[in-house]
Amino acid sequence: MKTISRRRFLGGAAAAATGAVLTGPSCTRIDGKAGSPRTPSFKLGLASYTFREFDLDATLGMARRLAFDRITLKDMHLPLDSPEDLIRATADKVRSAGLDLYGCGVVYMTSAAEVDRAFAYARAGGMRIIIGVPEHDLLGRAAERVRETGIKLAIHNHGPEDLRYPTAASILSRISGLDPGVGVCLDVGHAIRSGVDPSDAAAACGPRLLDIHLKDVTEATKNGATIEAGRGIIDLPRFLRTLAGLGFQGTAAFEYEKDGKDPLPGLAESVGYIRGILSSWDG
Repeated sequence: MKTISRRRFLGGAAAAATGAVLTGPSCTRIDGKAGSPRTPSFKLGLASYTFREFDLDATLGMARRLAFDRITLKDMHLPLDSPEDLIRATADKVRSAGLDLYGCGVVYMTSAAEVDRAFAYARAGGMRIIIGVPEHDLLGRAAERVRETGIKLAIHNHGPEDLRYPTAASILSRISGLDPGVGVCLDVGHAIRSGVDPSDAAAACGPRLLDIHLKDVTEATKNGATIEAGRGIIDLPRFLRTLAGLGFQGTAAFEYEKDGKDPLPGLAESVGYIRGILSSWDG
């Protein structure tokens, strides 16, 4: 992979302000060697947890400033116990702001009632995917809800501290016999904090890879913390090429966990960096 010049990087950052999307750039094979160009079919999005210190109106405003056109909502922006009419009204508000409310999460499910509530919530909001963490003994019930509703469930890995699903591999080992609508939301930061290269994890997921939480971290240990994309230790250019090479058709959603009370500058830098990488691809 060639080095990205400052001029090209800044061009990508400018694209962040004008709404550049992933339609057109080509890439090489996922091993990094020259091969047939492939246009990536994934999109960039935003996990609203990034703006957890802000209300929904402020979150939508900042999302639009960075030219996002798709979002998942965390429950501080739309509580899980909201009545159905409020869920519908909020979903309409998000879409009226020019954002595709494609999913929700992370949603924890510790009982059968919470599984059912999560799918009812997503269905009321017209969402297509739940990024969730069901207890192991609830996976069968969750798979039934996936079949009944057509709403996918992407189980989120939470790193070395997580006893349920620390890695993508720990998820895959439990869902291999379940409906294909049950898969993985790969958090690349938590992957590398667990000593797993995110590109390798994505390739291992194959068609079970349903969603991405995109970020960078400071070190490949449990002490790794979120940092602006490009300043950390994740090989993000390789990861993006891996997604394209896999034909991933979901969303790579920025989940920027640094600077909770003032996340916009760091998120903007991260978005500009990623869009700069994508705009530099020439096959």
